[in-house]
Amino acid sequence: MTTTVHESAPAAVHEQTVPGFGTVTVRPLDPSGDCALVHGWVNQERARFWGMVGHTRDMVRRIYAYVDSLDTHHAYIVERDGRPVALFQTYRPEHDPVGECYDVQPGDFGVHLLIAPADGEPAPGFTAGLVTALIGFVFADPARRRVVAEPDALNDKSIARTLRTGFELGPQIDLPHKRAQLVFLTRESLARTLADRP
Repeated sequence: MTTTVHESAPAAVHEQTVPGFGTVTVRPLDPSGDCALVHGWVNQERARFWGMVGHTRDMVRRIYAYVDSLDTHHAYIVERDGRPVALFQTYRPEHDPVGECYDVQPGDFGVHLLIAPADGEPAPGFTAGLVTALIGFVFADPARRRVVAEPDALNDKSIARTLRTGFELGPQIDLPHKRAQLVFLTRESLARTLADRP
């Protein structure tokens, strides 16, 4: 799927070169300018766990306009060498329904990641390279001590991916729209995972 950056795209808030992968930039999602791009991603069956299959473009735009109005939740377009490849969302768990389901710790920081459809077969190491940069973005703020994610409990592929990155399993929780598997990544567990890599 060919994707392009719209002309008035917001400036990047993070840029990181991952050896052997490329330069990853993270920029705020523009609800109007990125609507067509994001609508195409979230409406595919492969993205059913995102919860927007069947949404119109206007519905997607309004959802992200609402997210854009919040101080506690943020949405970003992730680009690899200038090409959009993922949708990344962050939130403060104490201001999210997730925070009502577990004991939120100081420095907890929630994330969601939707990788865009690939043109053909996904390149080996693509997800690992992307996640390396996104974790770098999150932990660039020293106040963030632990990354929290809550993939759908039935999404085995996503859960396996987080465990390979160094996340540790937490409890399963019931959210209004799904049963979720909590996973946590501390700075210390990330350091151990990186040290164990060849």
